[in-house]
Amino acid sequence: MELNITVVDAFTDRLFKGNPAAVLLLEEWLDEALMQSIAAENNLSETAFVKRLADDHFHIRWFSPVDEVAFCGHATLASAYVIFSEQPQLSRIRVYAAAVGELIVSRQDNGYLQMSFPQRPPVALDQAPAALLAMLSVAPRAVLRSEQAYFAIYDDEAEIRNMSYDRQQLAALAPYDVVITAPGKEYDFVCRYFWPDTGEDPVTGSIYAGLAPYWSALLNKTELTACQASRRGGVLHCRVAEGRVFVSGQAVRYLRGVIEV
Repeated sequence: MELNITVVDAFTDRLFKGNPAAVLLLEEWLDEALMQSIAAENNLSETAFVKRLADDHFHIRWFSPVDEVAFCGHATLASAYVIFSEQPQLSRIRVYAAAVGELIVSRQDNGYLQMSFPQRPPVALDQAPAALLAMLSVAPRAVLRSEQAYFAIYDDEAEIRNMSYDRQQLAALAPYDVVITAPGKEYDFVCRYFWPDTGEDPVTGSIYAGLAPYWSALLNKTELTACQASRRGGVLHCRVAEGRVFVSGQAVRYLRGVIEV
């Protein structure tokens, strides 16, 4: 069986920046074990499998090299980029995911793609997990948690950029991930994101469903720019309104080909 595959660098306008995701557009679902094997072979943060339901309506599933994930923003952006490239008459699509419901992705006049996410704000913890404090080279001033990740809050962008971390302590925090964040100089806020299974993620669109509401309330702003300060780096534009977070970014295609399975 031959399957078309596209690899897209998401949240960037330059190759080799942002976060790469593989996208496969399907007419019917593949066997789950096969999808997991393809994702493991790709060895990217996520591979998105997208089944067409109607011209502008799609069902999406995301697989890391290790397992299926509930919510992935950068692979949604990459998938929308592929769909819009193949169907240029579309300016808006609906994408259904079991864990988060229906997501709307629209093409903006400035070339950005805008995704609409449900807000998933973090809540304060009375006590930070010992493994989290041991994981980070600098102690945070506050720790919160959402259904997705621990949020370690800092006051200085330099602390985020210079942070080192302990992979063994990170692994102990599963099933939660970790995001570290602080106010930015050029951007409203900066962050870095860590998976217990695979370490640092280049750009993590889904976590802005929590980061944007947090910083919106703190900075008293509804529109924010953010930088994920990984080695590859990525820039995101966020708008908080009506119980939603609108996350916008750019994307660029790296590879288009065929796999044989």
